[in-house]
Amino acid sequence: MNVRDALEADADALASIADAPTDVMRNLVHDRTVRVAEDGAHDPNADVGETKYGGSDPEDLLGFISFDAQQETVHVTQIDGTEAACERLLAEPVRFAEREGMDVEVLVPEGEEAVDDAAAALGFEEVGLGPRFDGARTRRYRLESGP
Repeated sequence: MNVRDALEADADALASIADAPTDVMRNLVHDRTVRVAEDGAHDPNADVGETKYGGSDPEDLLGFISFDAQQETVHVTQIDGTEAACERLLAEPVRFAEREGMDVEVLVPEGEEAVDDAAAALGFEEVGLGPRFDGARTRRYRLESGP
């Protein structure tokens, strides 16, 4: 599995994974730190070919994560993908936070077992309910930085 920075050319593939409009995902790539996980068989040095998505193909992407840092916390704003991809991708903001001495927080919509499992594997603790998004309940997970 390869993890890399998302490109604008990934917007259509990200939209397919997240079930969101392409322009929203394009803005996400510009406004946040966004990383994608690709199948290890994909050559990261190969030129992006033409697909029906106009860039990368969602079948090549195993998942994605977006995050930003505010004050003393890294906030995961979106994460989606396979269980293995979610764990590998969630480790990205954790590494950043460790270097900067920051905490990490992620909101997980109910039913997102891949993200629940990834958060548990990385040592996150459930700290209560989060806000509702489109009527769906979320749970808040937090990973505190060391002393």
